[in-house]
Amino acid sequence: MAPFPDMNRSRLVRLLRATPWWLVAIAGLFALLAAAVLRSETYQQIFAALGSGISTTVFVTLVAFALATLGGLLVALAFQAPWLALRQVARFYCELVRGIPVLVLLFYMAFVAAPALVAFANAVLAVPREAGLVPLLETRDFSLVWRAILALAISYSAFIAEVFRAGLQSVDTGQLDAAKALGLSPWAAFRHVRFPLALRTILPPLGNDFISMVKDSALVSVLGVTDITQMAKVYASGSFQFFETYNVVALIYLAMTIGLSLALRALEQRLRRHVAR
Repeated sequence: MAPFPDMNRSRLVRLLRATPWWLVAIAGLFALLAAAVLRSETYQQIFAALGSGISTTVFVTLVAFALATLGGLLVALAFQAPWLALRQVARFYCELVRGIPVLVLLFYMAFVAAPALVAFANAVLAVPREAGLVPLLETRDFSLVWRAILALAISYSAFIAEVFRAGLQSVDTGQLDAAKALGLSPWAAFRHVRFPLALRTILPPLGNDFISMVKDSALVSVLGVTDITQMAKVYASGSFQFFETYNVVALIYLAMTIGLSLALRALEQRLRRHVAR
């Protein structure tokens, strides 16, 4: 009978070592905040006031990330181009954009680039405007939401481009040689061989960039975009309930980021099992 307690003890030790205690601690904190929101009428009022900002945050994040992913892929393809000038332009873009803080880029897009784009569009459309076909565009026609989306997309596209570049370069050259031997065109080889193989390497850091964008989307509040953070600022300044308000803000962002992080981990494990087969 002596071995059985030892076996149970070893299983318990393995279980304790395998338990993600960081997740347990975060889940406990989340549960405490959620319980406070459910029990307190004050927290419920705050959550209702911030609810309209959740849709704006989700919209800004999804659209900006989609544009950043597309832009990053195009820049990564420019890195692979046979023309030196195009490769240098791609490198110039990445180094320039990555060296500018997101907040500065938001201000630049909102107050410098947007008026310049409107002025350029008016100059291009001068003839049809004189004919009465199109109206005169004004800077206020360029909404702050889209200025913020473009700023986030430009900022993250430079980082995502490096992710795509590293993923594409990680594909074994033997696979590409085999695709050429089969007579596949460069586009067909990229679509059917290179990109699917690179996707396994690209997805985890791409998911991390998406989580980072969810958090950085809070910066759009400096432009007055009515996201979660902006709604919290307005509510807290009017009610002076700063502690309670920003507890709810932290709870909302925590739910989004932890949920995405767990989904990303599950996707990585599924990819590993798929590769192992």
